[in-house]
Amino acid sequence: MRRDPPRSDGRRAVVVGSGPNGLAAAIRLAHAGVAVTVYEAHERPGGGTRSSELTVPGVLHDECAAFHPTGVASPYLASLGLERHGLRWLWPEIDLAHPLDDGRAGLAARDRSHTERSLGADARRWERLFRSATDNFDALIGEVFQPVLHAPRHPVALGRFGVHALRPATWTVRRFRDEPARALFMGVAAHAFHRLDTPLSSSVGMMLTAAAHTVGWPVAEGGTENITRALVAELEAYGGKVVCGTRITSLDQVRDLAGARPETVILDTAPAGALRIVGDALPGRVRRALDRYTYGPAAFKVDLAIEGDIPWTNEDCRRAGTLHLGGTAAEIAAVEKATGRGTMADRPFVLLGQQYLIDPSRSRGSVNPIYAYAHVPHAYEGDATEAILNQVERFAPGFRERVVAISTRNPAGLEAHNANYVGGDIAAGANTARQIALRPRLALNPYALGVPGVYLCSSATPPGAGVHGMGGFHAAEAALRRRVEPF
Repeated sequence: MRRDPPRSDGRRAVVVGSGPNGLAAAIRLAHAGVAVTVYEAHERPGGGTRSSELTVPGVLHDECAAFHPTGVASPYLASLGLERHGLRWLWPEIDLAHPLDDGRAGLAARDRSHTERSLGADARRWERLFRSATDNFDALIGEVFQPVLHAPRHPVALGRFGVHALRPATWTVRRFRDEPARALFMGVAAHAFHRLDTPLSSSVGMMLTAAAHTVGWPVAEGGTENITRALVAELEAYGGKVVCGTRITSLDQVRDLAGARPETVILDTAPAGALRIVGDALPGRVRRALDRYTYGPAAFKVDLAIEGDIPWTNEDCRRAGTLHLGGTAAEIAAVEKATGRGTMADRPFVLLGQQYLIDPSRSRGSVNPIYAYAHVPHAYEGDATEAILNQVERFAPGFRERVVAISTRNPAGLEAHNANYVGGDIAAGANTARQIALRPRLALNPYALGVPGVYLCSSATPPGAGVHGMGGFHAAEAALRRRVEPF
């Protein structure tokens, strides 16, 4: 629904960082009549939602975020009507495939027949595991996209989800008899970038799998950057603006740039960035909590241009948007445990994207973009390129012969490109049981930093990583509820 831009009521706000959470926060404030300026260190807005020609001219790659189950599930993004700004979602026939060495593959899709066929004898067990979450998905999203400490509107749905989410992923897969179901779930759970034998390690797998069966794992037509373009257009329609190429290092700098003392400052930064910017103004308890905040394993990104398609052994993989390459459930659990301890695996867990299958605008002729990253130890300094290529070749013999060009970005490169990715951690924080439930610290208002008018809204705040904008929305709501004098 189109809103009429309100007149500014004299309030001013600054948002630091133009990732989806920062832009969502800015839009919510602008909708309320606040004059908002967003400052971004990079020369282009978007944070983890940027796309570029990284390999050969005309072949478009997503730089970080690629598939968007949380984007289409987000209540706030859905409320904005971003389609009028050109955003269009595209869905693959099969959302997710997990190939195995014996040629089989576990599949997850909105069309349940694909999943049932691939899981065989485990299909009924799979359906029972996800029945409540899929039947009550909208209600469940409304609960889990908030801080843990809140009064639930749907306690029954949340409770049923919590029973499964609390378990280690290694326990959850015991209900399945065969490897396609076990590996499929473990691969989705591995999106947590953490050990899979610890409490709450099923939570990410439960939510993302339920999303695959309900809203799907779509891509943004023309690249993930089109999400950014739509958000910026919405902000500008309400008088907000984005200033790129400006790195914020202190609150004093914010005051100087704003030209007047803003009532609100919202930081779309990792806790490390908040520590640098707010510094000694932070209360001791908040500073100590942010100092203790931990970061998780890193990503090693490889983008490839290939001639034609990947020759997957399993035919269903040739229709899947996302693939998880890691072998059996036991293999993935062991690799994630070793990675978390700082050991680089010979066969790392790899996430691979074939966005071009549903969005041919990303290709140039018969040359197509392939998106891939491996889980590697935090701040890993080695080169994981060959390990990633070997994992693809493992399930698609002859793949290497089709590679035209390669672009890589190691953990240090990821952090240099986006300061929120501390040590290459693209989730902006380790998904330990404590930090899943209480990130970035134990507080009734986890967005407040203890300095009047200053808030945190990045993936280090609830509900965590993903292109959903909910951290920014909640931080802006907290700011709007508490009117303060200019800081």
